[in-house]
Amino acid sequence: MSKLLACVAMAVGVFASSAAFAADKTITLAVRNMYCAACPHTVKASLQAVPGVKAVTVSYKDKTAMVTYDDTRTDVKALTAATTNAGYPSAPKS
Repeated sequence: MSKLLACVAMAVGVFASSAAFAADKTITLAVRNMYCAACPHTVKASLQAVPGVKAVTVSYKDKTAMVTYDDTRTDVKALTAATTNAGYPSAPKS
């Protein structure tokens, strides 16, 4: 019985530790090809479709997209691929 409890405790510890390392990250992407006021809607929709994305704010004026995402579920490469596939190439803003 004590071995079973030890195994359960260890399993819980492993799952809890991976969740402890998960963090929301926010990145600003420079987005190209936004030429009209409707373009930000397409950019936002493409980013929101990426699993792990929690919030998106797109600025037509600044040609940027600010994305908050779960870094255990997605990464910058997936975010930039999503906008590029929608016709709006992007890259992390420096």
